[in-house]
Amino acid sequence: MKIVRIETFRVPPRWLFLRIATDEGIVGWGEPIVEGRAETVAAAVAELSDVLLGADPRHIEDHWQVLAKGGFYRGGPVLSSALAGIDQALWDIKGKALGVPVHELLGGPVRDRARVYRWIHGASGPELAEAGLRAVEQGYDAVKLNLVDRLRPLDSPATIRQAVDQLAALREAVGWKVDIAVDFHGRFSTATARRTLPLLEPLQPMFVEEPVLPEFSRDLAALASTTPIPLATGERLYSRWDFRDVLPAGIAVAQPDLSHAGGISEVRRIAAMAEAYDVTLAPHCPLGPIALAASLQVDFATPNFLIQEQSLDIHAQGGNAVVGHLADPAAFRFVDGHVERPTGPGLGIEIDEEAVRRAAAEGHRWRNEIRRHQDGSFAEW
Repeated sequence: MKIVRIETFRVPPRWLFLRIATDEGIVGWGEPIVEGRAETVAAAVAELSDVLLGADPRHIEDHWQVLAKGGFYRGGPVLSSALAGIDQALWDIKGKALGVPVHELLGGPVRDRARVYRWIHGASGPELAEAGLRAVEQGYDAVKLNLVDRLRPLDSPATIRQAVDQLAALREAVGWKVDIAVDFHGRFSTATARRTLPLLEPLQPMFVEEPVLPEFSRDLAALASTTPIPLATGERLYSRWDFRDVLPAGIAVAQPDLSHAGGISEVRRIAAMAEAYDVTLAPHCPLGPIALAASLQVDFATPNFLIQEQSLDIHAQGGNAVVGHLADPAAFRFVDGHVERPTGPGLGIEIDEEAVRRAAAEGHRWRNEIRRHQDGSFAEW
């Protein structure tokens, strides 16, 4: 079997899909993307394709090593994301060639269902409470939210208190049987995170995500030692080497992204490293259907898996954009806040190629919002 063609598709709202075709007619799909940098990643995929065309797609580990290390300048979000999408597609091909799901090739399933959470949004306590109750009515028993829209490095007690009160309103509405994850999104300085975490402790968040920016990961150990709240990080870490220093820091949840951190191959290794530090896995995935399918394959083969992020509720535009690119939308049917183990070959989904090509004809130029504080200075997104 040989790789004969590699294509990328910029699919709205902000995705990049990858298609690898073989001379035996088997096609694999991946999702290489840095949100807001789709064109850049597509160019990186094209460059990496030079060493793949004509090669056997089933030699996944050898391809990973060559693509990750074959250049003198390595790593970073763009190259790691390009590699991630290629890796997903190669696993998809191998699973289809053998007629088994990818998780069977990773050692077999360790669970029958995987827990998922949904995002909720609201600008006030009552709005968050309403959104939380709506999620519970839909069957979810775990939700996640951003606690603040933007925050100065040392913001006022009133701003922090307002955020805490909003979370308290959500907790009161949904009760204690529902898990609430809070995403600080790197908007908190280390000092403000240290001030805020104790105020959240009575509300018992499931975890607090990215309590500090990844460049301040050295401060995670100090934060973890001062709060019982589980800390999570990892969506902006791109390899096992990036995780090497944060896993011993006392975090509770590792959140590598299957479309950023080297794909299925590398996230599987990160999960194994995390298990040695009593750290659970909750893959980051506010992306499209291929990224979610790849994440689930790892989830079902990972003993220390915790919960899966998904974007079915946040990217719908006149219908659900995520399942709109699937031949069978039921592949991502959530019941009681869980998804059943996929049994189809490869990534377990069938992409509607015609729908993808139509969407790619429209394309997108999605960019991160540039935010500013009231004084005009830059604010973290």
